[in-house]
Amino acid sequence: MRALDQELALEGLADKDVLALASHEDRILVTNDVGDFPSLLRKWAEAQRPHAGVILVYGVDHREFDVVIRGTQRWLELYPDPASWVDLTVAVDRDFASG
Repeated sequence: MRALDQELALEGLADKDVLALASHEDRILVTNDVGDFPSLLRKWAEAQRPHAGVILVYGVDHREFDVVIRGTQRWLELYPDPASWVDLTVAVDRDFASG
């Protein structure tokens, strides 16, 4: 797991670079930046540029780690094979995290 706000060298990285980094490292990106990432993901899809998976977090404050973790764990249980995450974008909200 990597948290960009915990790595000074990565702070302020542009969204496209965050997605590229996650993709390069074969990491599923979890973000609450739902204003920018959906359009960025559409651009990647149109360019046929693959990513390792994205979880968009809606309506949950970024400090509510328990909700984000529960929702992420639910998706990982539904898609346990890393290969199934390639180009997959899913959402977590409070309802989904509650089960």
